[in-house]
Amino acid sequence: MEVSEYDLNGNGRIDKQEREIMLEDRRLEMMDRDAKRDTERALTIACAAGMLLYPFLILVSAWLGLDHASSLLADIAPVYSVAASGVVVGYFGFNAMGARK
Repeated sequence: MEVSEYDLNGNGRIDKQEREIMLEDRRLEMMDRDAKRDTERALTIACAAGMLLYPFLILVSAWLGLDHASSLLADIAPVYSVAASGVVVGYFGFNAMGARK
């Protein structure tokens, strides 16, 4: 944080109004980072749940007599698994890299 960034009147000091602007800016940045983490976590949970439930979806569709649907689901299972696991691995990998800072 540079003083000049929040020193709006150019007097070399951060006055009370400028301090309030600075604190509001920091608060908004924290809220944005928190919302980003929440979104990433929700996406990762959805992908992990999808990877766990995908085989059951194939079994249920076969059990309901939807043989063509279960065949199609089984055909795209490898692609879905790679894509969903990539999201999960990326989430945990970037969190691990961020924890090192």
